[in-house]
Amino acid sequence: MPSYDIFSGGPGSVMTWITVVLLTVVALYLTRAPSHGAIQSLCRVLHAALRMASVSVFRAESRLGERNREVLLAAGREASEHIIEREFERMQAAVNRDLAECPTLQRHAHEQLKRIEEDHAQSTDVPPTPPGWAHAVEAVAAIPSKGDPMVANILDKIREALVEAQDKAREEYRTATRNRHQHLKNMLPHWRKLGQSLAQMDKNVGSLLHRAKVIDRQMDEYENILQNSDRAARMLSSSSLVQFFVSVLVLTIAIGGAVINFHLIARPMAEMVGGNNWIGTFKISDIAALVIIMVEISMGLFLMESLRITRLFPVISALPDVMRVRMIWITFAILLCLASVEAGLAYLREILLQDELATSAVLRGDKGAVFTSGFMWITTAAQMGMGFILPFALVFVAIPLETFVHSLRTVLGIVGAGLLRALAVGLRMLGGVMSHMGSVLVDIYDMVIFLPLWLERRVKAHGLTGRDEPAAFSAREVL
Repeated sequence: MPSYDIFSGGPGSVMTWITVVLLTVVALYLTRAPSHGAIQSLCRVLHAALRMASVSVFRAESRLGERNREVLLAAGREASEHIIEREFERMQAAVNRDLAECPTLQRHAHEQLKRIEEDHAQSTDVPPTPPGWAHAVEAVAAIPSKGDPMVANILDKIREALVEAQDKAREEYRTATRNRHQHLKNMLPHWRKLGQSLAQMDKNVGSLLHRAKVIDRQMDEYENILQNSDRAARMLSSSSLVQFFVSVLVLTIAIGGAVINFHLIARPMAEMVGGNNWIGTFKISDIAALVIIMVEISMGLFLMESLRITRLFPVISALPDVMRVRMIWITFAILLCLASVEAGLAYLREILLQDELATSAVLRGDKGAVFTSGFMWITTAAQMGMGFILPFALVFVAIPLETFVHSLRTVLGIVGAGLLRALAVGLRMLGGVMSHMGSVLVDIYDMVIFLPLWLERRVKAHGLTGRDEPAAFSAREVL
């Protein structure tokens, strides 16, 4: 007898499956109307939920954008205030330095002008006035002697006196001209000093005008920031992005320097603290080397904060000047000690390397290979120099680190706003898909029960045709 178990492999299983499928189709056909309504309702609910979620995400993105704008403008306002404050301090220093010399330059200019006027008055070209009797003597000397030796002698004397007077007047004129030229020559240094004074004054005024233009430009940017203009927000956003990528590049270079510093001191640290001691999966020597490097970076941060170059720790900047100066010297002394320690560790590393090479050569039996070059001091000095300089080079990591921290907030805000906008657009698109998914699911539902629907349509069509023909016949009968 054949089995009708649905899990059996006999011939009854096929009829069972056919029966189950038919019953399922009939059940789906009978529940067609409520199923359609449920599908449509579910799709409408999903559509409304996704639309509400999209609107909520859009609002969150808008609030995040406003928050990013506020933070960006606040940071830009603070940076602009700091720059303007520094420019005013420089302007004040320039005014105190340059304009304080104005009275001295003015006094020097008056003195030079007075000397020039005196020299000019003394260098006036005044030709000697010929004596009034010269014409009369010349007329008397021109009288003919008429052969009288006495008269001729007198006339010769008069002529000689006249010539001597003219020669004397000419010599006096030449002496006066020479003195005038000397006075004019003496005026030249005074002119040069006056020109230098005026040039220095022009340079000082030009420097002040340049700083005034810089302050005007900074004030314009500050006013745009205070007005919360879109132009200021765009400029600050682009500036933050540029600063972020530049700071990342510099920090990457600094990390490379720290890695080199680590490998420079890790090997000798293993000899000091033991190379076979472990904390978890890390060697104690590696941890000690990292601690030294981190302490150096921390001291560099504190030194930069004490110098007021960075502003990562407001508490340090707010310290009294006396305490701040003490902190500068303390952090610098610690850095100097750590740099000296690293230089010693670099020297120890070179010694250990030479010892290992010599030991390896002895173990190989190659005694001739044990040779110490006379130029090994070059590599030793280079390693000691790197060990001493790298800690001070890591001090300047504080500058790009501060820029990275301040710009990271803006970058994260921009990325977060972009992700929220993409999520909102995706939810809206998914909601639009859900609005049409109801019709698609209804059509799929009808495709599953297509056989009963086809029979229903055939029955309805047959019934409609049967009702129309008697009606038509009755109408013909009436006519």
